[in-house]
Amino acid sequence: MNYILFDDKSWENLLPLTFTRPVSEIRTGILTIKEKWEKHLNEKMSYLTKEFLSEKFPIQIKNENILICSSVIPTKDLLEKITNLSINEAIVKNQKLIAVKLNQKDIQDFDYSILNNYTILEYSTEILKIEWPWEIFSFNEKTIELDFKLLTQGRKSAAISKTNNILGEENIFIEEGAKIEFATLNATTGPIYIGKNAEIMECSVVRGPFALCDNSTLKMGAKIYGATTIGPHSKVGGEVNNSVITGFSNKAHDGFLGNSVLGEWCNLGADTNNSNLKNNYAEVRLWNYETGRFAKTGLQFCGLIMGDHSKCAINTMFNTGTVVGVSTNIFGEGFPRNFIPSFSWGGAHGFTVYGVKKACDVARIVMKRRGLELSKEDENIFNYIFENTLKYRTF
Repeated sequence: MNYILFDDKSWENLLPLTFTRPVSEIRTGILTIKEKWEKHLNEKMSYLTKEFLSEKFPIQIKNENILICSSVIPTKDLLEKITNLSINEAIVKNQKLIAVKLNQKDIQDFDYSILNNYTILEYSTEILKIEWPWEIFSFNEKTIELDFKLLTQGRKSAAISKTNNILGEENIFIEEGAKIEFATLNATTGPIYIGKNAEIMECSVVRGPFALCDNSTLKMGAKIYGATTIGPHSKVGGEVNNSVITGFSNKAHDGFLGNSVLGEWCNLGADTNNSNLKNNYAEVRLWNYETGRFAKTGLQFCGLIMGDHSKCAINTMFNTGTVVGVSTNIFGEGFPRNFIPSFSWGGAHGFTVYGVKKACDVARIVMKRRGLELSKEDENIFNYIFENTLKYRTF
C-alpha cells in the first residue's frame, strides 16, 4: 500500500515552524511525525503539502493510496483502522479528516475539508494531534513515552558507565556509540533515550522524560528538566525545561530555555534567556499567522517559538510567548518585540530587512560545517518565504 501524509489546517497554525517543512517533519518526542508513521507501518511515506514545498518534499502516487493527516500521532488502534480501509472510506474525528483511501485519479481533486464524497467511519477513541506550536512541547512527555516504547521494545540498551549516577536504570536506553561519563540521569520521572554517537559530558544533570537524538551533545554541567527533546546534530548547555529542539541547532552555553520550540539551524548566543511565565501569571498568547493576531494558548507557561535558520547574539532576552520567524538575526540590549517577522535584522532598538541573498549565503556556510549543502530547493523556499512575509516587515 502507498501511504501519503497530507497537510491540513494545522500547517497554517504551526507557522513559522512549517514555513520550511510539511507538518509531518515536525519533531515531537524522539522522532518526527513522519518517522513515527514509517516505523509503525514499515513503509516509506511521501507528502501532500504546500506547492512551494513540494519540490523538496514530493508526493508519490500509486493506483491505491491511503492519505493520513500529517499532524496525527499514530497509535496501534488507529493503525489497525487505517490499514483496513476500503476505497473511498474515510476515518473522521470531530468533523476532521484523519485518513482516507483513494484511487490515483481522485487524488488530484483531493480536499481535506470536503467529506461528503466518502463513506464516513467516525473514530471515537482519543487522538493525539499536533495543531499548534505550543502543543509540540505540551505533548512532549506523552510522545517521548510512545517513541521510547516503539524504539526500544525487544532491544537491549548499551551498557551505562559506572562513573554515572543513575536512578531508574530500567527506563534508560542508550544506543551504540553514545558516550556518558560522570553525569546524573534520573529516569524515575520518565524515560531517557540517548541516540547513536550522542554524548553527555561531565557533571550534566538530566531528569526524564528526555531524548538526546543521534550525534548530539549535552555540554558540561547542563541542567535538563523533562519533558525535553534535543534533536540530532545539536549542542546544548545551560538550563533547559520542557522544550523541543528540532535538530542541527545550538544552545551551547549557559542561559535558560523553557517551554519552547526551536527549528533547525538555529543558534542561541551565550547567556540567552527566555521568560516562560508572565509577571501577572496570566495566560500566554502567541502570534498566529493565519489570523494576524495573538492567539490564546490556554497555558501559563509558554516561552519561545523560533523558525529555522534564526539566530540571536549573546545576552539576548526573550519575553514570554515570543514568536521568531525564519532566518532572523537578533542582537542588542533590552527585550525585542514578541513577534519578530522572518528575515529581520536587529533587536529592541529596531529592525531592518535581512536580505534573502545574504541569508542564503550564511545558511550555506552554516550547513557546510555539518557536511551539508543548501540546495536549490532550499533557496526557492527561502525566496518564497521572503516574498510572502513582506507585509510583516513594516520597519
